[in-house]
Amino acid sequence: MSTNNPNQPATGTGEAQDISNAAAESETTTTAAEAVTAEFPVEAVAEAVAANAVEPAAIDEVQKSAAVIEAQAPEDEETSENFDGGLDFGAILAAHEKSHRSEISENEVVKGRVVKITDQAVIIDVGFKSEGIVSIAEFKDGNEVTVKPGDEIDVYVKQLENSEGYVELSRADAVRMQTWDQIEQAYKDGTTIVARVSDRIKGGLRADIGGIQAFLPGSQVDVRPVRNLDSFRNKDIEVRVLKVNKKRGNIVLSRKVVIEEQLTGRKVETLKNLEEGVIVEGQVKNITDYGAFIDLGGIDGLLHITDMSWGRIQNPNELLRVGESVQVKVLKFDRDKERVSLGYKQLIPDPWATTVERYPLNSRVSGKVVSLTDYGAFIELEAGIEGLVHVTEMSWSKRVKHPSKLLSVGQEVEAQVLEVDQGNRRISLGLKQIEPNPWETLQERYGVGTRVKGRVRNLTDFGAFIEIEDGIDGLVHVSDISWTKRIKHPSEALKKNQEVEAIITAIDVDNRRLSLSIKDLEPNTWDQFFDTHRLGDVVTGKVTRFANFGAFVELEDGIEGLCHVSELSEQHVDKPEDAVKPGQEMQFKILKMDREARKIGLSARAVGKDEPILDVRNYTSADSGMASLFEVAGLNKNADEEESDN
Repeated sequence: MSTNNPNQPATGTGEAQDISNAAAESETTTTAAEAVTAEFPVEAVAEAVAANAVEPAAIDEVQKSAAVIEAQAPEDEETSENFDGGLDFGAILAAHEKSHRSEISENEVVKGRVVKITDQAVIIDVGFKSEGIVSIAEFKDGNEVTVKPGDEIDVYVKQLENSEGYVELSRADAVRMQTWDQIEQAYKDGTTIVARVSDRIKGGLRADIGGIQAFLPGSQVDVRPVRNLDSFRNKDIEVRVLKVNKKRGNIVLSRKVVIEEQLTGRKVETLKNLEEGVIVEGQVKNITDYGAFIDLGGIDGLLHITDMSWGRIQNPNELLRVGESVQVKVLKFDRDKERVSLGYKQLIPDPWATTVERYPLNSRVSGKVVSLTDYGAFIELEAGIEGLVHVTEMSWSKRVKHPSKLLSVGQEVEAQVLEVDQGNRRISLGLKQIEPNPWETLQERYGVGTRVKGRVRNLTDFGAFIEIEDGIDGLVHVSDISWTKRIKHPSEALKKNQEVEAIITAIDVDNRRLSLSIKDLEPNTWDQFFDTHRLGDVVTGKVTRFANFGAFVELEDGIEGLCHVSELSEQHVDKPEDAVKPGQEMQFKILKMDREARKIGLSARAVGKDEPILDVRNYTSADSGMASLFEVAGLNKNADEEESDN
């Protein structure tokens, strides 16, 4: 048979058919056996075999068929002339083809040998009358072809003869069928196979086994819950087949079963050699916020974050990585519960063991701020050694509300060692001790009565803090703001950041307190009044406000006196409002003067009378801070003494 396909072999069993037809038409009188021998001499057959044109099995069939025909051929010439050798030779080829058809069939996997490779296909000899063809794409890995002429491979027979006379084959289908067989066999035998994780899907992972998709549930990925399934993507893993249904294409895998079997074997060996105090090597299996789990060989141990380093660690990821190998020390081991506590920092000497010798009291040290809290700042002096600077030890004078006002994480600072507690692993440091204490020299710079200037730094209910120099604050009490004005809150007279002057009234170095007064900048109006007035003087005043016991009268700017309700009128008065009105100006006689208490007692009904009117009724205005009249006992005693003198 001739063909225009360049991939078709030049000579084959089809060409033998053409030759036999030519022999049938020949008018020679040779027997059929002779014709076969003449057309296919031994040399020609040998050459055909060498050129892969004719299969050796086909040659054997032809030779056997020729021998049979020769034995059956008539001996006389007449019969020989009527003998149709061509028809019998067709039978030979039919028998040959039948023998080949019995060797392979469609929808099965057979072995073949690569004969030729073209740009489009790979020609494979599977022992059939014609070669098979497979698309070149099935043998490409990127741009490289994975086979070469002469390689033996398994292929799947899709069709024995297509329109071009080739056997249609598939390498991918052969691999797929073989993979299914391997999967089913692994399921029956309970053996392990290798799968490659291709993607993460809902509920678990999708895995590939020789081009066949399988499902790996999330619960079957590991013996412990896995938070990040994406970490398995594009990795080859050993799995066990839990379920397989070829018809539905359903395969369920388990990696957990494989790990459990491996751990069981390793665990027995590990437990034999495990005891407290030994140093073992393990692999970081998982990292949490509080530590890391180390696989010691079938059994996991916990390396707590506090046992990772003598120094400060915020997160275990700063020191460890999943999958890396580490050496650890067994701190505790409960064989019954199979719990293991591990230590990493215990592999090196404890730096706190020599802190007293290396950090003597009052010595100066340098370090880096590693943490800030509400109560202070932690300073790292060396790896594993930290000291605390309490918020009260940061400044001599400034009231530091939070360490962040003065320090920041990572800042290099110098401090002084105040205390070393080796047993509790604590070192107390001070920042302010590096600078001179400004309070110790305060009395050298200022004295009581010194006039100073400053800025209002803060206002409180009881007064105002005035900063007279950097770090030195003095307090002006609300009662020391004005001589005459009744100030309930310092904000009525002062504002924050306002520049003011004041007089130093007291210095307490030990308690770091400085008392100031603004009112002392001006003369005391009360002292002036008491210096210029005497008992019995008649003064003019204006009624400003009332109380149940009397009326308050303004005598001068900032100077008030009290006129008891019994001294407002000659008539009996129950309420002061019945005798006088607010804003009313009238004359009053001074009945009492108390310089220290700054109280003045007045009487309206005593004005114009020569003899003083003594009212034995007592009244007070304790809540007003103003004056009260004579005590009853004192008045009576004085009156009795005057009568006895007369």
